[in-house]
Amino acid sequence: MKLGVLTGGGDCPGLNAVIRAVVRKALQSNYEIIGIKEGWKGLLEKKYIKLDRESISGILHRGGTILGTSRTNIYKEKDGESTVIKNMLEAHIDAIVAIGGEDTLGVASKLFKAGVHVIGVPKTIDNDLNATDFTFGFDTAVNVATEAIDRLHTTAESHNRVMVVEVMGRHAGWIAVYSGIAGGADIILVPEKQYDIEEVCNILKKRHATGKSFSIVVASEGAVAKKSNNGKEGDMILQDQKLDSFGHVRLGGIGYMLAEEIEKRTGFETRATVLGHIQRGGTPTAFDRVLATRFGVFAAELVEKGQWGQMAALKGNEIVAVSLAEATGQLKTVDLELLKVAGTFFG
Repeated sequence: MKLGVLTGGGDCPGLNAVIRAVVRKALQSNYEIIGIKEGWKGLLEKKYIKLDRESISGILHRGGTILGTSRTNIYKEKDGESTVIKNMLEAHIDAIVAIGGEDTLGVASKLFKAGVHVIGVPKTIDNDLNATDFTFGFDTAVNVATEAIDRLHTTAESHNRVMVVEVMGRHAGWIAVYSGIAGGADIILVPEKQYDIEEVCNILKKRHATGKSFSIVVASEGAVAKKSNNGKEGDMILQDQKLDSFGHVRLGGIGYMLAEEIEKRTGFETRATVLGHIQRGGTPTAFDRVLATRFGVFAAELVEKGQWGQMAALKGNEIVAVSLAEATGQLKTVDLELLKVAGTFFG
């Protein structure tokens, strides 16, 4: 069998660990493995490299992906699906292991319905893929954000400031909640629950009235106010109006907007820090290396068994197979009970 491996969407700590595990396990079955460069774009443009023990040596701890990545949606390209299938036949690729988030695996799910032999591995720092308890990359992102919050505490306390920390999270606030709880944030704002800017400011005023001279506010980039300045409900803060091939806009700016509003309404000196891409760059944590490795080995086992259209998923402490359709059918958002736990420490 000739097995293709690709990584799509945003880069994520642990991608190379998955690639390494898939290759090592597949080689035991005497498969030929090729890497498809730049995600689904590589299948459209026939960009391949050979993957063997030598090519994956020393990549376990490395961030990013040795295969490169892109946000290419083949279903937005002319004859995209038929081109992918034709190119697979020409290259004698029998099956694909696709490593990615909702968009990458959404394409994989459609290709499976078109008859392509494909297996999925869940990747996203946002932890918003359905049917798996955790995705690799999430733990690393949370650790990066938590360390940043810890560092900002000292600056906030030294200068008697309110510090607003903007973290990633388009429609799911997992990073904000986990890093906020771990970092001792005083307020956490997430997409799952609209916030009231007046309520936020009142909490900060009450906190400062009780003797605290600083505060930390953690905000997910996708958090929305109950009522925006132009009177619309639930508006996200956008960097621009451009859409990617999956119809997503670029979020960003809520941190600076909140800092301006908080300072204006409370009089407290307020600064914003946007963590941005550092959350998904660099070396993966031990947890993510192990989880990514387990996912990769399991994905190769699914290939060996011919269980196409499945994705490796974490359930409790077990790695199990779930359908790509189930995994990509809806986003996994933060449980409101977890928000209640976080709310215990607000103010």
